[in-house]
Amino acid sequence: MEKLTLQEEDAMLAVWSFGPGFIKDFMNEMVEPKPPYTTLASTIKNLERKGFLKSERFANANRYSAKVKEAEYKKRFMNGFVNNYFQSSYKELVAFFAKDNKISAEELKDIINLIENPDQK
Repeated sequence: MEKLTLQEEDAMLAVWSFGPGFIKDFMNEMVEPKPPYTTLASTIKNLERKGFLKSERFANANRYSAKVKEAEYKKRFMNGFVNNYFQSSYKELVAFFAKDNKISAEELKDIINLIENPDQK
């Protein structure tokens, strides 16, 4: 699965948020500043070509839905990110944020609790 551009990720977030819909529906889900309609339409077509979306024809418009689940994309993206920047070590990732004061001791305790009790949320 290839990495998406920021513009493609924004479009996919709108699709994941809205569910199956038309370009105008996804436009309503986008945050400001919203891209022009034609730009979003091109991005959606690219996402379909790349295999992230599928479409079905309704009269003269296409309804799009995600072929790739949000959790699946996040998992693959994070695995690649950690492999590329933190020598495949999630410990290095957490240490990086701890050293930069981007994660608190309370948040670390929550993470430890998640590790020790993976079935709890």
